[in-house]
Amino acid sequence: MSQPDRIHLRDHVVEAEIGAFQSERGRTQRLRFSLVVDLRDPVDARDDHVDRILSYDVLVQAVDAALADQRFNLVETLAERIAAQVLADPRAARITVTVEKLDRGPGALGITISRDAARMTVTSQHLPVRIVVGRPAALPSGAVVVMPDAPAMPLPQGGDARRIALLGFDQAAWILAETLGIEVAETRTELDSAIRAETPVVWAPARLAVEAPGIRPAGPALAFWLAARLSADRVDFATASPLPAPPEGIAVGQVSGAE
Repeated sequence: MSQPDRIHLRDHVVEAEIGAFQSERGRTQRLRFSLVVDLRDPVDARDDHVDRILSYDVLVQAVDAALADQRFNLVETLAERIAAQVLADPRAARITVTVEKLDRGPGALGITISRDAARMTVTSQHLPVRIVVGRPAALPSGAVVVMPDAPAMPLPQGGDARRIALLGFDQAAWILAETLGIEVAETRTELDSAIRAETPVVWAPARLAVEAPGIRPAGPALAFWLAARLSADRVDFATASPLPAPPEGIAVGQVSGAE
């Protein structure tokens, strides 16, 4: 059996913050990426058309998108996210991803994974997602991510005010989930799983948003940030207050809030 045609990206070095150890927080380190993709269809030399071939840009953009999505503790999780990004393209049949840390030891420390498109679960970016802020009177059908309004509770003063505010949202999320009778999702994996199953969840934002610089710990800002991460095109607010101005490409609306 002949080998499939392949494209590759090798020795692509990017600086990013990653790692589970305290010494790795608040600083960047060099990561080296190598991606090899088996093409679903062989290259036809008679058809010199760029749209027929999986672009090398898809590989670079998969790395960039994964790093922009969240701060990762593990290179293994980062490699999985990159593989899923590339295999979402129908022209990719299989991928091998190597991610290496270059600044943590005497040599390169990392992981190599191989994934088949036929066995890879499609991520939530290809499914319609609706985000609701506040306590809705009734949960909409389909894939719904609910997040709490700003917590109506006093927060401790001093320390890392942004982190404390996000933890306040988490506490409010658990209370809201209990009220609505649904589960809490803290990680991207949990969100993806709920969206694929079209099971509503309440998002506790601290774990994902705390490492995203520039995201204010406020309901609308967090909701629009999550909408961009999940490729959602609509955010609804269960409030009678004036609606906030959304970023380009995201619509806003109102739903009835519970009394």
